[in-house]
Amino acid sequence: MNPNPSTKIRKRALIGELLSGTFLNLGSSISVEIAGRCGFDWFMIDLEHGSGNWEVLGRQIQALNGSNTAPMVRLPDNQPALFKRALDMGAAGIMVPQVGGVDDAKRIVASMRYPPEGIRGAAGSPRASGFGMNFEEYFSWANKELLSIIQIERKEALDSIDEIAAVDGVDVLFIGPLDLSISLGIPMQFDHPLFLEAKRKVVKAALQAGKAPGITIPNTDQLQEVIDTGFTFLAVGSDTSLIANGMKKFASTINEHKA
Repeated sequence: MNPNPSTKIRKRALIGELLSGTFLNLGSSISVEIAGRCGFDWFMIDLEHGSGNWEVLGRQIQALNGSNTAPMVRLPDNQPALFKRALDMGAAGIMVPQVGGVDDAKRIVASMRYPPEGIRGAAGSPRASGFGMNFEEYFSWANKELLSIIQIERKEALDSIDEIAAVDGVDVLFIGPLDLSISLGIPMQFDHPLFLEAKRKVVKAALQAGKAPGITIPNTDQLQEVIDTGFTFLAVGSDTSLIANGMKKFASTINEHKA
């Protein structure tokens, strides 16, 4: 059965609802469970840069049982077999990094969906379908409700953004700021006119195609700016950064009182 029946995350994204998320990089089911009590709409369990693996991923998704937060998984690359494994574990959506163009986008959509709309292999026994008890129900809604998130991190993708946005089944155009700034030749210059124009271009393409524009920001200082620009699928920070910054702040405060 649907692991997140009250979430309907794809519909909410495509109607332009402002959705909050964060990246979970620690490979910890405990950090996922804690975060699941905090009111986010979605999480991105990161298999590209995060510390987890496939065994841990299953426990991380299980840790959201009873939560209204939808588990997303960022894959390390665009391989159909990886989609199948993450979706079978119960992911409500998939993010794919380093998308190059329309052909990549079409391959992603095909990997997300069962035939005849796609190429996803079917099995009745995985967790997503209730370990064999609810496959018919899962099969009936999976192609319509699972969320496809395309990362815009390369100049080639930016140059073909309108064509990518037009692909049926591409749901979120999500900027990866660091990689995109590097690809544009302006590393970490997030206030550079080229980068600001890139953000506007992605938002415009997404909204014109009826898709959701997304971006990740390091903290809430930039929140109003990205909302004003038109982004609606927002990731703020990560479990790694929150722990690191919080502990650093605590230690610094205590150390100020040392003799």
